[in-house]
Amino acid sequence: MGKRIMILVLLVMAGFSLSGCATSRKNNELEMQGLRNQVAALESQLSAKDEELNSLKSAVKAPEEQSMGKATEIKQRPKVKEIQTALKNAGYEPGKIDGKIGKQTIEAIKAFQGANNLPVDGKVGKRTWSILRDYLDKKVK
Repeated sequence: MGKRIMILVLLVMAGFSLSGCATSRKNNELEMQGLRNQVAALESQLSAKDEELNSLKSAVKAPEEQSMGKATEIKQRPKVKEIQTALKNAGYEPGKIDGKIGKQTIEAIKAFQGANNLPVDGKVGKRTWSILRDYLDKKVK
């Protein structure tokens, strides 16, 4: 009788240990499937980012390609003598064209800005210069 109980206990223990292996195998399979799902999601995100990157690259190239065919203008601040010359040619007296911004030059800038519906601040910013530079080479009179 003792041997039978011992065999029965051994069989029960073997059953538990075998069922534990099956459970851990099932857990491993579930974990692997979860990892596969994460990899698939990351690959999808990577693909979307690649498409976004390519569209941004083409958007950046488009203006560059357009400007290649045209003569590009170098963007720089105007020199004070250029401002004074343009003001004088436009009919506004900046005083002596000496490359120095004095009271008379500032007053001429303000008068020009007021006459051209620009903010009157006495400074030659982008908007003011975009209109004033047209007078750099031509006189009004």
